[in-house]
Amino acid sequence: MADYPLLPRLVVLISGNGSNLQAILDACAEGVIPAQVVAVVSSKRGALGLERARRANIAANVHPISRGQDRREYDTELADLVASYQPDWVVLAGWMRILSMAFLERFPQRVQNLHPALPGMFPGTHAIQRAFEAYRRVHIEHTGASYLVPDEGVDSGPVLAQEDVPLYSDDTLESLETRLHNVEHRLMVTTLKTLCLQHETRI
Repeated sequence: MADYPLLPRLVVLISGNGSNLQAILDACAEGVIPAQVVAVVSSKRGALGLERARRANIAANVHPISRGQDRREYDTELADLVASYQPDWVVLAGWMRILSMAFLERFPQRVQNLHPALPGMFPGTHAIQRAFEAYRRVHIEHTGASYLVPDEGVDSGPVLAQEDVPLYSDDTLESLETRLHNVEHRLMVTTLKTLCLQHETRI
């Protein structure tokens, strides 16, 4: 990917398939998000998102935790790697590790996390499945997606944007996942676009 110095620089952290990453890559390529993804980092080897990065000619890094490694030591090493790309923002797009202040304090107010649930609802893994099960058990009316600035908690921190996703009687887990992922992608792209446009007005 060509390097455009005036565009905000994004580093995207992933752990798996990378569908959220692909939404960012497509939006940057189409000019919807006025930014460039300069690197992708995966916590897992073999993550499909790494191949998505390579196909876009973007640096693809693997940074798994070592057996018995201290969490803060890992986060410090990760921060060093991410900082080497001089990002304006760090986007957690399917990143499956909780980051400590050893990482977050290196990029104050510049880390963003996409989570497939509303703030305070279904934090952690399998959020969509847990929402679907809750609907079938107690008939909650909706779930949603949130885009936030993470703290050291599980999917918590100041909220940048959120959107409800209704639950329907004929929903399957697969149909809910599809609908929610579509909302996630739109929410993330719209918020990143706004932040990057604001960044451009400051430089």
